[in-house]
Amino acid sequence: MLDVCLLGTAGMMPLPHRWLTASLMRYNGSSLLIDCGEGTQIAIKEKGWTFKPIDVICFTHYHADHISGLPGLLLSMGNAERTEPLTMIGPKGLERVVGALRMIAPELPFEIRYIEIMEPEADIEINGYHIHAFRVNHNITCYGYTVEIRRAGRFSVEHAKEREIPQKYWNRLQKGEEIETEDGAHYTPDMVLGAARKGIKVTYCTDTRPTESLVASAKNSDLLICEGMYAEKEKIAKAKQYKHMTFYEAAEVAKKAEVAEMWLTHFSPSLVHAEDYMPQVREIFPNAFLGKDGKSVELMFEDEKN
Repeated sequence: MLDVCLLGTAGMMPLPHRWLTASLMRYNGSSLLIDCGEGTQIAIKEKGWTFKPIDVICFTHYHADHISGLPGLLLSMGNAERTEPLTMIGPKGLERVVGALRMIAPELPFEIRYIEIMEPEADIEINGYHIHAFRVNHNITCYGYTVEIRRAGRFSVEHAKEREIPQKYWNRLQKGEEIETEDGAHYTPDMVLGAARKGIKVTYCTDTRPTESLVASAKNSDLLICEGMYAEKEKIAKAKQYKHMTFYEAAEVAKKAEVAEMWLTHFSPSLVHAEDYMPQVREIFPNAFLGKDGKSVELMFEDEKN
């Protein structure tokens, strides 16, 4: 099971009931945060979740509305007596940007590890998450992220016995480990596991024009959290100028990517009555929903669903 919470949905500036951009995922005791706009730690508290288990923070880009909440969050994590290392992932320049923000949070009781993305795409395995970063089209270097919880095939006792694999190795093979024995035998997980089972896939993307990289990376996602800066159709020129998307362009992306569900986020602060535009959005992609601060879902593996 993967818990997903949309912490903040505002774009550019926070509003009384909408914090700036952030989303939090929880899996197997570990939390992964994407973006950290102003108000993120308050939003976590309002949800009743906690920031101490956050082991990974991914940044889409370094505009202030996506990272300005970081110093306060780091201080709160330190005050919660966190000592485990924290991994940060983001475009080139990550360590320099975070270092500058840490001028007001210089002493922390935990190590920060940096993974800077230099290529158009990157894949990272950490804490049970498979993270795929993909470059999108904004006015500075910006990435979207697909987070997957992958599932290996079921362990087959029959296959293990057929191949005469000693039982003492079964558990290690089931966990994905390759084994070389002292007598020269070589065992691999595929020798005892069936076909991979369907996992859980979430794609998060803000601040971009529609791109093929987004459609490809989001393909068959259980959930797409996607920016929709503008709902008014006449603002398409503005969306193109500032490298953002309209609600309707986001819906087209969701349709092309064949995702199960889409949440819109990162609305313009000038947008009022956003819900009024959703019937037109659902004409393009029926399973589209307006993101709201605190909106969350528990995504289940197929064999856990009733």
